[in-house]
Amino acid sequence: MNPVTPNQPSPGSSANAPAAPGAGATPSNPAPTGGAAPAPTFSPLYQQIKALITQSLQSGEWKPGEMIPSEVELANRYKVSQGTVRKAIDELAAENLVMRRQGKGTFVSTHHEARAHIRFLRLRPDEGQPHYPESRFLEVKRLRAPADVARLLDMKSGDATVYIKRVQSFDGVPTIVEELWLPGQLFKGLTAERLSEYKGPMYGLFESEFGTRMIRADEKVRAVLASAEDAALLGVEAGTPLLLAERVSFTYGDKPVELRRGLYLTTRHHYQNDLN
Repeated sequence: MNPVTPNQPSPGSSANAPAAPGAGATPSNPAPTGGAAPAPTFSPLYQQIKALITQSLQSGEWKPGEMIPSEVELANRYKVSQGTVRKAIDELAAENLVMRRQGKGTFVSTHHEARAHIRFLRLRPDEGQPHYPESRFLEVKRLRAPADVARLLDMKSGDATVYIKRVQSFDGVPTIVEELWLPGQLFKGLTAERLSEYKGPMYGLFESEFGTRMIRADEKVRAVLASAEDAALLGVEAGTPLLLAERVSFTYGDKPVELRRGLYLTTRHHYQNDLN
C-alpha cells in the first residue's frame, strides 16, 4: 500500500501533494513570519490524486497502452474514496493522458492508437475522412540550436538538436512542408533511415523508441506567402497563400521536446480546431 502523504511534490503537475486521508483540501503558502498573512490557497483532494497518478505515468510505472489499476485499487492505494479517484481519472481522460474502454478498464493513452494519429494534426480535408499523410524526408541532421529554437525548447543556444525537414502528401498531393527541431540528448540515434522505415505517426516512434510522449502542444497560426523554394516543394506558384503553424509540443512536467513549423496548403484542406 502506498498511502498519500502531506506535501509530497509531484512532477508534471502544479497541484499540491495529497493531504492525509479524509481531508478534502489542504492549505498552502503559509503566512511568512512577521508579515501579513496571504489568503491561503487550496488544492482539492482529487487534484492531488491526479498529480500522483500523473507522477506514476511520468515515471513509467504504467507504460503507454497498458491498463492502469482499477479505481478501487487506486482508492485503496491512496487511502481515498473511489469517487475522488474517479474524478481525477475523468480529468486525465479529458486531457488524453488515459483512455477509458467500456467494460475493460482505463489504459494509458498511446500515440499508436488510431485516434491519436490525427490528434495533433489540425489540417482536415474539405471532403472525405481525416487521415494521416505520407511523408518524404528531405533532411535529417544534427545541428546547433539557433537562438530562437533554443528559447522555445528551453535549451542553450548552440546545444545539439536533431533537425528534420519533410514534405507530407495526401493522396499523392504535396500539402505540408515541415521543419522540426528536437533536443539532441533525447533523440540520439534518430536517423533518416529509421524515420523512412517507420510507417506509423512520428509521435508513435518518439514514444516507443525514445521514451518521449507528447501530451500537449501550444500552436500559433498565421497567413504567409509561399517562398520560391517552398512553392516548388508544394507544386504551386511563389506567392501562393499558405498557413504557417508553429507548434511547441510538451511532455510530462511541461517540458518542451519538439518545435515544429509547418506550411499548410489549403486548396483542398482547412485548419480545424475544436473549442470546448
